Amino acid sequence: MSFISLSDLDKKEMLARIGVSSPDDFFSGIPERIRMKKELRLPQPLSEPELVGHFGALGRKNKAGDYLSFLGAGAYRHYIPAIVDYLSSRGEFISPYTPYQPEVSQGTLQVVFEYQTLICQLTGMEIANASLYDGASAAAEAVLMAQRIRSRPKILVAGSLHPQYRKVIQTYVKNLPIRIEEISADARGKLDSEALSRAVDGQTSAVVCQSPNFFGVVEDLDRVAEIARERQALSVAIVAEAVSLGLLRPPGASGADIVAGEGQSLGLPVSFGGPYLGFMACRRDFLRQFPGRIAGETQDAEGKRGFVLTFSTREQHIRRERATSNICTNQAWCALRATIFLETLGRQGMRELACQNVQKAGYALERLGAIKGIRRRFSGPIFNEFVLEFEGGYAKIADYLLRNGVIGGQELGSDYPELGSCALFCVTEVHSKEDIDRLAGLIEEAVP
Repeated sequence: MSFISLSDLDKKEMLARIGVSSPDDFFSGIPERIRMKKELRLPQPLSEPELVGHFGALGRKNKAGDYLSFLGAGAYRHYIPAIVDYLSSRGEFISPYTPYQPEVSQGTLQVVFEYQTLICQLTGMEIANASLYDGASAAAEAVLMAQRIRSRPKILVAGSLHPQYRKVIQTYVKNLPIRIEEISADARGKLDSEALSRAVDGQTSAVVCQSPNFFGVVEDLDRVAEIARERQALSVAIVAEAVSLGLLRPPGASGADIVAGEGQSLGLPVSFGGPYLGFMACRRDFLRQFPGRIAGETQDAEGKRGFVLTFSTREQHIRRERATSNICTNQAWCALRATIFLETLGRQGMRELACQNVQKAGYALERLGAIKGIRRRFSGPIFNEFVLEFEGGYAKIADYLLRNGVIGGQELGSDYPELGSCALFCVTEVHSKEDIDRLAGLIEEAVP
């Protein structure tokens, strides 16, 4: 709401209540030698209309609305129904914090319970938790969880897992007796199953595989889970693009033991990098090694429906040596937005949304792949992202696109030196045919 300043009477009443006669008396505890004696160099005050106009002019300098973006790589722009912003902005949702007293936090606990139910339905798993920072930390927590369950020193990670996720995992295990080994992708852009079969042994706790992976390729999670089970290792599926779960087979149905990922696509704007929403789900057998917290449904003494904090693994709640996570952020508001988003779209709406992503990305891939000097890098099936290889390199083309108001794909050379001439493009339901054709036209102009 608009700011309403204090009147002189308001100020006098406030000073009287705290027992001082002036603002200077209020700050008397600050030594004279460190006090500022001169006025701040601030411009003259503006009226409300002038102030709104001033910030509007500053905002227009960002030119955010003038750029057409085809970036993805873990941060996805999707249309967010107005109801998500409206309902999630209500005061009773904005103000609650972590429910330490569940009996007076029924609304918050019900949201968490419904969110967990929806995540289980999406992932095909039996239980889901709440309160993880983002997809990267969720992936790292899944690795730690798998190692606690199997007590083996080796974790096999697909090289097609998001590079930032891999870095976070390495940071988590740096001082632990855990060894990370990466398995490269094959010509299809998928995890090389033959190399994986050779690498899995009796020392392996888990195999970590993302689908759709960083290259946008849909992995064969059934095969990954099968190879892991042959040596009693766990299969950990990572999902960085949650909208894909509206169409693809749930990881749980493909044999995954743990599913972790990023829920930003479910009603959260990109917002210059956050806040994000990490999620995790697993089989019921692993409940005692599950990080985060779980809300459950029950009945009170009068037989009325109620909600409780059923399970919490923080050292603040249980003995430190038994704690499985120090995650303490309150992600309930982000989970609320995801819940509203999912319940607004419903099962059929999510499927339609996912289908639009596949169809539009398919058109873009066909349109761009037909341009001379450009070819598709990987042959595996895609969801809404794909990698293109540019014969003369991508850097100059990216600069040309930017000068013309288009943010092209993500350059891959910094994370994958062998893909130095490649870029990762993302197309979602917010892109029109005209947007894709504009991108293709500009690239045709830029290609030597």
